[in-house]
Parts: sequence; structure tokens; C-alpha cells
Amino acid sequence: MSKTLKDIMTKDCATVTLKDNVYECAVKMKQEDVGFIPVVEGNRLIGCVTDRDLVVRGYAEKREGSASVEQVMSHEIVCASPETSVDEAAKMMAQHQIRRLPVCENGQLVGIVSIGDLAVRDIFEDEAGEALSKISEQDKSGNQVVMH
Repeated sequence: MSKTLKDIMTKDCATVTLKDNVYECAVKMKQEDVGFIPVVEGNRLIGCVTDRDLVVRGYAEKREGSASVEQVMSHEIVCASPETSVDEAAKMMAQHQIRRLPVCENGQLVGIVSIGDLAVRDIFEDEAGEALSKISEQDKSGNQVVMH
């Protein structure tokens, strides 16, 4: 039987709400040592903020730290269910060029899976490696990206 996301996902995720501001979101990222924070309303996933969102939609747009999370968050989110197989999740991440995949059940955030979760656990390393290499090769606008 193949593993599913419920077997490997991080269940205790840091989150922010629309009441939080950009500064609070950045502080939470630092405290949790993460570059991705889901935005929730109750437990319902409504968006996410990445460290890149903070730079591109925040600092580069000269937004204050008091700016609303809603001004920098991504609204288009790819999600998977807890029953999604790990290999299918790796394919989704490669296809959408994302490093983190929220796991939702009935619209409620129940966990997150990262590329690292796939690789560290030696599960479908080929797919995880392929996903990571595709993400590293180019960003969404087709520009070459060098990973450090």
C-alpha cells in the first residue's frame, strides 16, 4: 500500500488570518523557521503567504509592515487531500512548480507537505527530485532561477 499525505504531512502548522499584518506574518515565519504561511478564516484555507510574496508584493511595492496580509497573499492555491498518494503529490508539485502543498479536507486546512518532506523520508525521491529540479530551473515567468 502506498503512502498518502496524511502519513507524512506536518499537522501542526503556523497560520495567519486576514486580521494579521505583513510584519506579524514575517515574524511568525522567522519564529517558525518557515517560508510559507497559510492564511485561514477559522480553519478554512483562503490563501497563503510565502517569503517571496513578502518581497515581491510587500517590500518591492513599498508596503508598510502594518499592511494587511491580504495585500501580499496568494489567492490561487493548489491543495491536496489527506488521501492523495505521495507520488501524486510530487507530480502536482512539479506540475505547478511549488515547494509546499497545503493539505485540506472539506476546505479545512489539516496539514502541509513540502518537497523536503518527500525527499527526507526517502519516499519517491525521483519524483521529489524531479519536482525540485523543475522548480529550480525556471520561475513562473520562465526566467532561469539558481537555487542556493
